[in-house]
Formats: sequence, C-alpha cells, structure tokens
Amino acid sequence: MERGAQADQVQKEVNFEVIILPTALQDVQDAVDYYDEQSIGLGEKFEAELNEFLIALEFNPFFQNRYETVRCLPLKKFPFMVHFSVMEEDRRVLVHAVFHTSLSPKSWKRPKG
Repeated sequence: MERGAQADQVQKEVNFEVIILPTALQDVQDAVDYYDEQSIGLGEKFEAELNEFLIALEFNPFFQNRYETVRCLPLKKFPFMVHFSVMEEDRRVLVHAVFHTSLSPKSWKRPKG
C-alpha cells in the first residue's frame, strides 16, 4: 500500500474528533512549563505522552465515567489525568482539563449535563 493510501486508511478508522478546550490547553502549557523548569526536555516528554493518549481517544474514548458525563484517562509516566466528555452523536471528544492527580477535583468546574 502506498503512503497516501495508508494515510487515507488511517483517517477512515478515526472515529472521534478530539477538541481540546482552552482551559485544558492552559493546563497542558502549565505542565510543560513546570516540567521544563525541572529538567530540559521533560516538558516535551510530557507533551509527547499526552499526545499519544489524545490520539488513542480518537479511536476509543469510552473510558470510565468519573463525574456524571466526565470520563478520565490517567497518563502512565506522569501524574496527570485527562478529563473529557464524549459527544457520541457528534463523534467528538471534548477535553476539559489535564489535571494533576495530587490536586482536588473540586478545584475545577466540571461541565454539567
């Protein structure tokens, strides 16, 4: 299979569009900045792992419901959880937060519904 055909095949297999809300983007930037302050390149490693998990959500977003309509997916190498909602009818995943596991979930406003 040619490279273009492979890309088309992968695109057809993606089931959901992942949309990262501005609050979650700020969470990610804060984490990257923090990790880069700890060790050069560590922020990039965090972002790379997060991106792998976000890609996984395109294919299977049906992880554990934690708070009514909000689902969570923990990262493996970093103490963060991706908090997201699945909009099945629109085939979209809305990422609300990328939250450090040591913080109280009460400190962020969950979407209602």
